[in-house]
Amino acid sequence: MKTLVIGTGGREHALALALSRDPQVTEVHAAPGNPGIADVATLHDVDPLDGDAVAALATSVGADLVVIGPEAPLVAGVADAVRDAGIACFGPSRAAAQLEGSKAFAKQVMAAAEVPTAMAHVCETAEEVAAALDAFGPPYVVKDDALAAGKGVVVTDDRQEAVDHAAGCDRVVIEEFLDGPEVSLFAITDGETVLPLQPAQDFKRALDGDGGPNPGGMGAYTPLTWAPDDLVAEVTRRVLVPTVQEMARRGTPFQGLLYAGLALTSRGVRVVEFNARFGDPETQAILALLRTPLASLLHGAATGTLDAVGLPAWHDGTAVTVVMSSAGYPVSSRSGDVILGVGAANAIEGVDVIHSGTAVDDSVEGGGRLVTNGGRVLAVTAVGKDLEHARDRAYAGVDAISFDGAQFRGDIALAAQRGEIEV
Repeated sequence: MKTLVIGTGGREHALALALSRDPQVTEVHAAPGNPGIADVATLHDVDPLDGDAVAALATSVGADLVVIGPEAPLVAGVADAVRDAGIACFGPSRAAAQLEGSKAFAKQVMAAAEVPTAMAHVCETAEEVAAALDAFGPPYVVKDDALAAGKGVVVTDDRQEAVDHAAGCDRVVIEEFLDGPEVSLFAITDGETVLPLQPAQDFKRALDGDGGPNPGGMGAYTPLTWAPDDLVAEVTRRVLVPTVQEMARRGTPFQGLLYAGLALTSRGVRVVEFNARFGDPETQAILALLRTPLASLLHGAATGTLDAVGLPAWHDGTAVTVVMSSAGYPVSSRSGDVILGVGAANAIEGVDVIHSGTAVDDSVEGGGRLVTNGGRVLAVTAVGKDLEHARDRAYAGVDAISFDGAQFRGDIALAAQRGEIEV
């Protein structure tokens, strides 16, 4: 099978790496990719938002499967263009991707499917925002209705901060605050069959102890030994299957990756949000433990044959991902800082260094230097026999890497390792 991965970030590197290790896959192509993806795939300079160009590339390389990583191409309808060219594509249509493209739409779908979620108001005026904030009280949860690259949500006790965030959006969804730990549960679906993956937990805030701003995605780990034994079964029954069925009923079947962000509240499981693609950095940790060949799952979803694949199988052990970000992130990000030590980190047993925001600088004498090129730069992922083992390996990988202004959290999965998470 020849595959083409669309995107530039850590999620796409993790997908390309898993596909390159899949015995069913003969070629991996990527567009436009990044320096890490270049180690496992042939790169092509194609705009990921240009559906016609992506379809033409897929045709020219003879791709049997196109995998669209980021949300923006999905919402732009790139999957539709690929399917119109007669090529199997993993990723929802433009219409189905509105589950992530519009939080108000997602709330409508959840209401129709009777999916448990937070109470919410959709607001378009300052007066509506004020009324909603008064109705729910602090902590205030304000979400940009549209795509915001994972940075459209503010959770704060500061009313003015909530008002200011709403003022910067055309339309917002203001919700009640949900207590309890958050969990990410991905499911692969062909529009009928729904196969849940292993739950993960990610760390959204920039600083240790869940402090600082909320850029999203500073680390992740899986599995969740502290989660209820019936969590996957319950979420599949109450959230994933009803949502997929409701999307089909509307005439917009959802084929691809349905990501449910969940809060395990004192009143039970509640959906925080839906995404229409693999999450970053949870994907890095999840794919590190996936034993079922990835291509069979993705191709099954793309071709409506997922029922023949069966539930995914998993390797024993634990996976931990620690994100290294650039100086100033998330308020700002710096590019061009030389990155050293990636090879040494990759040489540590059980470690894969996933590239998120890197580039190759050929402008100076000697050229070919790996440099930072964005906010989240690298995601150091490690597998181990348990959390302590995986964390030790992941942080050994982090310690082997250096670049000016490097930032990372030192407490990824630490509370779980200590048994401090309560449900």
